Order: sequence, then structure tokens, then C-alpha cells
Amino acid sequence: MNPLPMDLVTLRLVVAVADCGSISAGSDRVQLALGAASARISALETATGVRIFERSSRGVQLTPTGHMLVQRSRELLADAHRLTVDLHDYSQGLQGHVRVLANASSILELLPERLMQFARSHPQIRVDVEERPSPEIPLALLDGRADLGIVDIAHPLMGLQFQDLARDTLVLIVPGANPLAQRTDVALQDALTEDFICLTDGNALTTRLTAVAAQIGQPIRMRMQMRSFDAICRMVAAGLGVGVLPIEALGPQLAALPIKAVPLSDPWARRTHRLALREGVAPTAATQHLMQVLLAPASH
Repeated sequence: MNPLPMDLVTLRLVVAVADCGSISAGSDRVQLALGAASARISALETATGVRIFERSSRGVQLTPTGHMLVQRSRELLADAHRLTVDLHDYSQGLQGHVRVLANASSILELLPERLMQFARSHPQIRVDVEERPSPEIPLALLDGRADLGIVDIAHPLMGLQFQDLARDTLVLIVPGANPLAQRTDVALQDALTEDFICLTDGNALTTRLTAVAAQIGQPIRMRMQMRSFDAICRMVAAGLGVGVLPIEALGPQLAALPIKAVPLSDPWARRTHRLALREGVAPTAATQHLMQVLLAPASH
């Protein structure tokens, strides 16, 4: 098989043309002459035997193959950028780099203290952390886009290994004047007549709430969806509904806002966050050092 006429310049061009909707604008973005840009795209289409763009008088549109190519090109360009950054860091004395994807709860409850400890004990290892919903993290690990993940997933997944990392407890957040605020605990079923302020779709907690409500046979009355715990608490404080969040992450909000945390009596309200990594792939020394710090008993 002959090598494809595909390099980072061509990948950047394809992404730019897709974003701009025209070869002319895309070539300007990557600082290529229009003729050279058109020749690169035509050569790639000829070599692969498939069309990447459909041309018209209004510009270009991606074909199904083009959509796939643009997605993979973005990933490869991101990897190339990370490689450049890593090489520079290593030239400055860096001894390791760990990429972590973590759910929102672990970022609020666990990671700040542990990462501070790690930065002090391993200053030559860089840790990149990105917040992602738990359901998105396993695929990123399997694809090699991260070294470690922190997830709230009830069942093991093929190709990954898990270690229990931390536990938290879900509570019902209600306005201080809500009658439920006087309860010592509450089952979710007893709160389903309320309007709910939830996290956005795809979040493991939102998925769990909707699944439990479906099992009960009474769907969640989802009035609003927020991107952060703090935003949910503020909407609850304004009397717009109730929410379900981990008590361990709510210290500042409970102290500052007129809201009450009522323990949920449901067994599923006790969650376990797990450290995940690819099975059969030996973690780097830097990753092992970080795992040791994350899995160590919490200091008090």
C-alpha cells in the first residue's frame, strides 16, 4: 500500500475547511495558498478513493467519511500538541506526565488535597486533570486518551481494571422552608412530587436518578439542568426546586445558603468512586506514583 499524502499540515487543513465551510477560508486559516490547499485535499481524496467534502456554490460540506476524518484529525492534532508540550517539559527536567479524567464529585471532594500532596512529593511529574462525566471516561481510557480515570460506575467494564478509591453519600438538597427540610431522612420516592434541579445529561448522577425514578414508576420532574453543584444549590436556595448531591462536596453552600441537606434513605445513595485504568497495559512509573498517593488513606 502506498503511503497516504497525509501529514499534520493536511490534517489541520481538513479541520479548518470543515470549520469554515469553504476551502478558501480554511486555507487562509492555516496560511496556505488556495491552490496548494485544493491540491492537498484532492490528492488525499484520490489516494483514499473516497470523497471528504461535497462541493457546491455555497461552499463545502463533510461527507460521512469526512466527519470521521475530521474527528480523528482533531484527536491526532491534539496528541501532536501534547507531544510537543511533553518534549519541551522533559527537556526542562520533567520526569513524568499523567493524564487524569475525573468526575465532578471526585474533583470537588478528593483531588485537591491529594494532588497538593503529590505536587509536593513529586514536583517533577506533571498531572493534567480534566473533568468528564463518568460514562465518558472508560472509552477515553480504552482509546489511550488518558492514563487514569475516576468514575462512579456500578459494574466493571471489559478491558479496564478498577480499585475502590473513595465513598460519598447522596442527600436531598431542599430550600430551608420546604417541609422536607424537617425530615431526618427521606426516600427519593417521597420527593418525586417536587421539581428537580439536576446536573446536565450524561452525568452519572443524573443517569442514576432518572433510572431509579423509572424503576419506581414516577419520572423525575426535571425543571432545570445545571453544570455545577454550586449552581444547583443556588437554584434550590431560590425556591425553584430540590436537588440530589453528595454531602461531602457541599460544605460552603450549606454554610452560606438557606438550604438543608436531608439524608436519602435509599441504599443506592451510598456511592463508591473507583480508580480505573486499562487492563493489560503496565502503568508508567509516574502513573504508579500518583496511584499510590490517591489510594493512600486520607490524612486527618
